[in-house]
Amino acid sequence: MPNLFSFWIAHRAELALLLGQHILLVAASTLAAVAMAVPLGIFAARRPRLAAPLTAIANIVQTVPSLAMFGFLLPVPFIGGVGARAALVVLILYGLLPIVRTTIAGLQGIDATIREAGVALGMTPRQLLRLVELPLALPSIVAGVRVAAVVGVGSATIAAAIGAGGLGEYIYRGLSMVDTTVILAGAVPAAVLALVVDGSLLWMERQLSARRRSSSRRAVATAAVVVTGLALLASGVAARKAGGAIIVGSKNFTEQLVLGELIAQSIEREGLPVQRRLNLGGTLICDRALLTGDIDVYVEYTGTALTAVFHQPVAMDSSAVFNSVRDLYARTGRTLLPPLGFNNTFAILVRGSDARSLRLTTIDDAARESAHWRAGFGYEFVERPDGYTGLAKAYGMRFPEAPHVMDLTLSYRALAAGQVDMIAGDATAGLITGLDLVQLDDNRHYFPPYDAAAVARAETLLRYPAARRALERLSGRVSPDAMRAMNYAVDVEHRDIAAIAREFLDQ
Repeated sequence: MPNLFSFWIAHRAELALLLGQHILLVAASTLAAVAMAVPLGIFAARRPRLAAPLTAIANIVQTVPSLAMFGFLLPVPFIGGVGARAALVVLILYGLLPIVRTTIAGLQGIDATIREAGVALGMTPRQLLRLVELPLALPSIVAGVRVAAVVGVGSATIAAAIGAGGLGEYIYRGLSMVDTTVILAGAVPAAVLALVVDGSLLWMERQLSARRRSSSRRAVATAAVVVTGLALLASGVAARKAGGAIIVGSKNFTEQLVLGELIAQSIEREGLPVQRRLNLGGTLICDRALLTGDIDVYVEYTGTALTAVFHQPVAMDSSAVFNSVRDLYARTGRTLLPPLGFNNTFAILVRGSDARSLRLTTIDDAARESAHWRAGFGYEFVERPDGYTGLAKAYGMRFPEAPHVMDLTLSYRALAAGQVDMIAGDATAGLITGLDLVQLDDNRHYFPPYDAAAVARAETLLRYPAARRALERLSGRVSPDAMRAMNYAVDVEHRDIAAIAREFLDQ
């Protein structure tokens, strides 16, 4: 706990920014969901035959996992892409169901004699709705808003995977570093925020049930003013952050975070403003973000670009792969800069104790043991054409059960703890040394070269020549040993990534 408080104090400005972004996402999406769901609920309550289909559609949306929903929206024009826009759409969709349901239930639960009394007084249907039905149904509607807002607080943490900001940034960063302090730095404020939102709206719900309509209106107005004020405050912070900066992205593992910070600081040293969108999802999200202009630059690996981005056959010659990928990027308006200086090939890893006792030095040696081993691989490695399926075929691996699919960074810990016996990691990962793991030789030369290189939008490089100079200055300067040392400093020594990047650039 002292470490957590120390982290919050040291990162208080960043924490305030991420908390503001989180509140903005939840407030804006919940208010939009209310504006859409209440009219839909009124419409369905007056036409019972339509209530079931509407609720069924909302139910279907609710069953789709949030991360999958973010993935579906990536390629969708206008509402998709990387950033807050897609996150708001998803959060609004998730907020619709509870509000529609409670609006229908609140209106249908009104005693028929009350409506008859209103009609007897000469009220029109609109007056009856505005003056009688909605005030009586308001406590039920607020209960739905409470559920939607709390769900929104939780779902907004996942939105960090597509660069929408918020407290999920800390959670994903902590997972990539396997650092519980950083995870808690995001999880604890998110949990507290959920409790505050739930308690505030529960209080409002009880006030609406106990007081007259006039008091209810004042409570709603007060809440609206508070929420709007928080949203404006957060949007002001976010606006100050953007301001026409060059947007640097990265994938969601340690090395990518370090490289993203290296690029960002290198560009900043040229006097250019930079906005960081680090810790995005995998290759698909970063590539899509670069295509759509949601980011301007990130680091990709040539073998990954060849097979996973452009779906070309695997090739082994490093120069040929680089030239091929550079040409393919150029056709889509993007520029592949010269390699940074290291080849981060997939590393087939086993425990050091197993390697020494079984005398394992090559992947062929491990293949002989695979019949009684458990394997664990990252999500991308299982699906990629240069991943598990081809590896098993090339080396004749026969595991007794399907490999466990897990987060790449967590797989190192799982191997060291004996939960699995073989993983596919990164050759430059600092945890290889830190956890006494051994990389086996790819003696059949299955994996293509994975030279790390910055890829940027050509339009950005033309507009900002200083950004190109900054990126070219890094080319050839990041050796395998330097990259491994920086990864070790993050994963094992738990040092600050920004400080590590600054020290490297100073040297």
